[in-house]
Amino acid sequence: MRGHGGKPLTKKAEAYTARYTVPRSDTLLAFLLKKCRQSRNNVKALLSGGKVLVNGRAEKQFDFPLAKDDEIKIAKNAVTAPFAEDSAPRVKKTGKTGSADKPSGRGEKREKGSGEKAGTKRFSKNLKPDILFENDEFLVVDKPAGLLSVESDDERLSAYYLAEEYLRNKGAGERAYVLHRIDKETSGVLAFAKDVKIHSMLRMRWNELVLKREYYAVVSGVFKERRGEIVLYLKENNNHLVYPVARGEGKRAVTKYETVRENGEFSLLRVEIESGRKNQIRVAMKAAGHPVTGDEKYGFVDSPLKRLGLHASALCLKHPVTGETLGFFSPVPREMTDMFTKKR
Repeated sequence: MRGHGGKPLTKKAEAYTARYTVPRSDTLLAFLLKKCRQSRNNVKALLSGGKVLVNGRAEKQFDFPLAKDDEIKIAKNAVTAPFAEDSAPRVKKTGKTGSADKPSGRGEKREKGSGEKAGTKRFSKNLKPDILFENDEFLVVDKPAGLLSVESDDERLSAYYLAEEYLRNKGAGERAYVLHRIDKETSGVLAFAKDVKIHSMLRMRWNELVLKREYYAVVSGVFKERRGEIVLYLKENNNHLVYPVARGEGKRAVTKYETVRENGEFSLLRVEIESGRKNQIRVAMKAAGHPVTGDEKYGFVDSPLKRLGLHASALCLKHPVTGETLGFFSPVPREMTDMFTKKR
């Protein structure tokens, strides 16, 4: 099945008739007229009918500004707010997650109280973005664990959605442009641009302009060396699991760690990554024999935290125009440090 000249659709995405990735800056109506192969009136009807989503948020504004890598979806039915019970389109989950490729190991069996299954986290209708920093060019939020950075086919509520709602309610005509993502289960620093030119310059030179990506991780066991470097080459399979491969067969990923606290059973690490590969820290820690606690995806679900033990604590980057160094920081969640108190 193929919709409106877009990519082939899978059963998982059958609530949508088409999807597109924006290649360069544009406006919404102009982009859809080029892609949909329908009359101007029909395209306007899709927009006014609430059937067009930009990164998971229904958008009716004809001249809404688009940036490179924005994802556009066209829904079969009008889309309501993601908090609503009838917030179509939603896809019923089958529970199949590619178990043939699921990593095995300690903690594979779920214990009571070991955390929520992916996708079961519920947020209040009054949820607002926790803003760490904002000026005319950037909006940086402290994303909670369990909230997507940007929508998926299964879930439309995301940090991007909340950022857009916040900016829309300000009434200043601003929007959030996605600069990067962190895993749904990871908490911490998530930055958006508010200026499309700044967004474009940063996206084009992201790895060059990002000076520091710092995380804190609670992992199983204790490292023999209190600090070190894990170098892997990573590849992703059809079930979206990332795994190490031989040099030259995957993307290079350098993960530096330092033990901050440990109690014999778990360790709290400060981690820096040179390039933000998908699930990089989680795969690196598993490969080192010390998987991140609460990690259902990579086979270690046991955790006293009742969540994934990973927090994005700092993102530092160079401003693409002024050259100024910008640092955005989120404090380590208390539950991650309380594990290592004398009382425990």
